Amino acid sequence: MGRVALVTGGTRGIGEAICVALKNNGYEVVANYAGNDQAAAEFTKRTGIQAVKFDVSDFDQVTAGIASIESSSGPVEVLVNNAGITRDGTMHKMGFDQWDKVIQTNLASCFNTCRCVIDGMRERNFGRIVNIGSVNGQAGQYGQVNYAAAKSGIHGFTKALALEGATKGITVNAIAPGYVETDMVRAVPAEVLQKIIRTIPVGRLGQPEDIARSVLFLVDDNAGFITGSTLSINGGQHMY
Repeated sequence: MGRVALVTGGTRGIGEAICVALKNNGYEVVANYAGNDQAAAEFTKRTGIQAVKFDVSDFDQVTAGIASIESSSGPVEVLVNNAGITRDGTMHKMGFDQWDKVIQTNLASCFNTCRCVIDGMRERNFGRIVNIGSVNGQAGQYGQVNYAAAKSGIHGFTKALALEGATKGITVNAIAPGYVETDMVRAVPAEVLQKIIRTIPVGRLGQPEDIARSVLFLVDDNAGFITGSTLSINGGQHMY
C-alpha cells in the first residue's frame, strides 16, 4: 500500500484532480469534504476514492476526522490543504461573518490539519505538506480582502512550518494557482472572465490537472530538498 494522502476540499475541482493524480501514482488517498453528501458520493463512485466529511475550520472535527482516517487507513504522511471558499465584498460592505468564515476555512484550517498530523510526521521522520494558496494572495484582488489575507497568510505559514520540519524529514511547500477552470471561476460573469483571460500571457485559464501535476512533484519521496517554497502556476499573470 502506498503512503496515505489526505486532500481537504478534495471532491471537486482542483481537489478532485489532485486526488485522482495521487491515486494514479500509488498513494492511498482520502478526500475531505464539508457538506455536499450527494456530490461526495458521486465523487467516490466516479473515482473509487474514499470521501470523509468534516469541517476543516473546526479543530475538534478535524481531530476526530483525521483520527478516524488514521485508524482505518494508516498514518497521514501526505497532506494537501486545498479547502477554500470565497465570500467577496469590498471592505465598506463586508460583514464580520464574511471575513471570519473565509479566514477560518482557508487559513485556520491549515493549522487545524497540520497540528493533527505533525507529531506523527516528526516521529516517523517523514512528511509532505502542500498548502494551496492563490495568485490573489500574492497580488491582491479588488473585493477580496478576506480571501487575499487568508491566502497570503498561507504563504507565511508555509515558510515558518517548513523551518520547523526541516530537520525531521518534513517538507512544507505552497502552490499559488492563478485562474483555473473550476466551478468557482466559471461562475464569474462571462465578460469579466474574458477580461481576466486577457491579462494571462499564455492566453487561457489553467486546468485543475496543471495544479495536480505540481502537487505530485512536491510530495514525491525524492523531493526532500524542496521546502518553504511557493510555486506560482498562473500562466505568467503575476511573476512573483
